[in-house]
Amino acid sequence: MTTGDLDMQATKTPVLEAVNISKSYGEKQVLADVSFSAAEGEFVCIVGPSGTGKTTLLRTLSALGTANSGEVRVNGTAITRPPAEVSVVFQDYSRSLMPWMRVGKNIELPLRRYNLSPAERATRVTEALRDVGLEHAKDLYPWEMSGGMQQRAAIARSLAYRPQVLIMDEPFASVDAQTRADLEDLMLDIRARLGVTIVLVTHDIEEAVYLGDKVIVLSGRPASVSATVDVPLGRTRDQISTKSRPDYLELRAKIHAMIMQSPSSVSG
Repeated sequence: MTTGDLDMQATKTPVLEAVNISKSYGEKQVLADVSFSAAEGEFVCIVGPSGTGKTTLLRTLSALGTANSGEVRVNGTAITRPPAEVSVVFQDYSRSLMPWMRVGKNIELPLRRYNLSPAERATRVTEALRDVGLEHAKDLYPWEMSGGMQQRAAIARSLAYRPQVLIMDEPFASVDAQTRADLEDLMLDIRARLGVTIVLVTHDIEEAVYLGDKVIVLSGRPASVSATVDVPLGRTRDQISTKSRPDYLELRAKIHAMIMQSPSSVSG
C-alpha cells in the first residue's frame, strides 16, 4: 500500500464505529471501553485469546446483543437494532442454511422482509451466487454440497442484502486448510469487486494478517483494545508470495507475541 493509499484511507469517514463498548453478564465484565472503527472498503480483523469476548463484541457490532455502555455507529448514527446496512456471516454454516430449501431459496428467504418484487429478488440471488462462484448450485440442497460450498452459500445470502458492512464470526474455522485458503481469497476478491467493508473475528493470526488492512488485538479480562496494527501489504495478495514476505512474517510474529503476553491467554 502506498503512502497515498494510507492517507486516503485515513481520511475516510468511518462506516462502522465501536465507541467505548462495555459489556457484562451479571457480575462478570467481558468488554471494557472497546473502541475502533472501520472505513469504507476496509478489511478489519479482530483477534485475541480464546474467551476474550470476540463473539460478544461481534454480536454488539451487529446489534444482535446490547452493550451496557457505549454505542455502535453506522454511518455516524448510533444503532439500537440490526441495521439494513450490516449483514452477518456465522461460523456454523450447517445451522444457518435451511436443509429443506434449495440454495437459491435459502438466499432469497431473508430478502422477503424487504419490499422487493419477485424479479428483483431473483436478480439479487443470481448476482450473489455469481459473486461467490456458485452459479451452478442454485437448485442444490445444502446437504448436496461440500462444507466450503455451504459457507459460500451463506456468504452469498449475506451479500444479497447488498450491505455496506459484512461482519464475519470465525467463518472458515470449520473447513479444511485448502478450502479455508480458497475462502480467504474469495473474501479479498469480494472486497475488491464490491467495495464492502468487512469486519472479521478470527483465532487465526495468519489469517488476520493475510486478510486485514488492520488488525484489532483484544486482551485482558475484561477485554479491551490493546493494539491496532496496520497491515501495509497492499490490496493484491496471494497465499504463497504474501505469506513469504518478511514484513508479513514480522507482523504475524508481532501480533502473536501480543496475544501470548495477554493475561487472558493463560486461562483462555
